[in-house]
Amino acid sequence: VSGSWADRSPLHDAAFQGRLLSLKTLIAQGFNVNLVTTDRVSALHEACLGGHVACVKLLLENGAQVNAVTIDGLTPLFNACCSGSAACVNVLLEFGAKPQLRNHPSPIHEAVKRGHRECMEILLAHEVDIDQEDMQHGTPLYVACTHQRIDCVKKLLELGANVNMGKLLDTPLHAAARKSSVEVVVLLTDYGANLKCRNAEFKCPLDLAIPKSKVEQVLLLREGPASLAQLCRLCIRKHLGRSCLYAVHKLHLPEPLENFLLYR
Repeated sequence: VSGSWADRSPLHDAAFQGRLLSLKTLIAQGFNVNLVTTDRVSALHEACLGGHVACVKLLLENGAQVNAVTIDGLTPLFNACCSGSAACVNVLLEFGAKPQLRNHPSPIHEAVKRGHRECMEILLAHEVDIDQEDMQHGTPLYVACTHQRIDCVKKLLELGANVNMGKLLDTPLHAAARKSSVEVVVLLTDYGANLKCRNAEFKCPLDLAIPKSKVEQVLLLREGPASLAQLCRLCIRKHLGRSCLYAVHKLHLPEPLENFLLYR
């Protein structure tokens, strides 16, 4: 977190370094747990950035503001997603952290950007919109493709993310083609990504692929009509919507067919 640290307190240092006993002592001595720096960084922000769940819990139990915001708009939850501490994310949510504050940096986008899949899944389980479009970063799927976080791409698609929603007119497939990520391109096209979508520069994903690269080869191979099996899979998944992962089991289909629908 950027800014001036001239007014950092011993409480901030103990929280950031994960020194639980020191933190307990300072609180017992009367230090205000909501003391902030000139950049409005609290000890709770620091504990979350360090991924120190015991310190996070102690501060919250002693009245730390769970949705405190720094001068840069960062919340403790954002910092926990930055550090990749799923335990901190869970504790913050238990104490009433808001998964998303309007007009503030997005925790789920930060988790995806850094490849912290578990943090991302926890936020999605707390009803964060899987297709939430951040003006600066686009959707979580777009961020995952831009930063080539393949585990996050797989899980987002599995949970029903819109395969064509990216950043304005730029789709996740544009991002994957731009990054020359063959595995991500294959995943997206398997899930029905539109190869003909054009971005603000009127370019389709194929236009962004490096000539004679593997990505270009994959995109060219998939330009033709999809197989009947693929069309059926996409149609059934579209009908079931985001509940597809859970609804498929209720159809009592033969195991090979269920696995096919769920890309297993």
